[in-house]
Amino acid sequence: MSMHLEGPWLSTTGKRKGKKKFASAEQARKARELDAEWLELQKRWGVEADDKKRRRALAAEPYVAPKPMHRGAEQARIPSLNSGAGVATVAAPKVYTGTMVKGIATMHKSNAVPVFSDEQAVDISRMRR
Repeated sequence: MSMHLEGPWLSTTGKRKGKKKFASAEQARKARELDAEWLELQKRWGVEADDKKRRRALAAEPYVAPKPMHRGAEQARIPSLNSGAGVATVAAPKVYTGTMVKGIATMHKSNAVPVFSDEQAVDISRMRR
């Protein structure tokens, strides 16, 4: 599901409005006159709309994200202890050397059970628990 293509409604580009459509020719003529008046007024006052936006954007301070707070951020770091002892040795493998277990039997559902006496072996062979 994550690789599906989305439609054009999810676009991050092309957010400008399209060409204005007017209900009548009279409204279109009025809108054009108002636009012309507005541009003339801007020129008279010496303010270009794009230039004004550009100056405002350049004057703004860049956004600096706040540092994330995590556990222990306000506390000093404590280094771990270095005892200099080196690496630990490998433990000897564990091997059964006694005579207590006589064998291994399979009870039911293939589980292995240690057998300690002849009586237990007989009980397991008869499927007694």
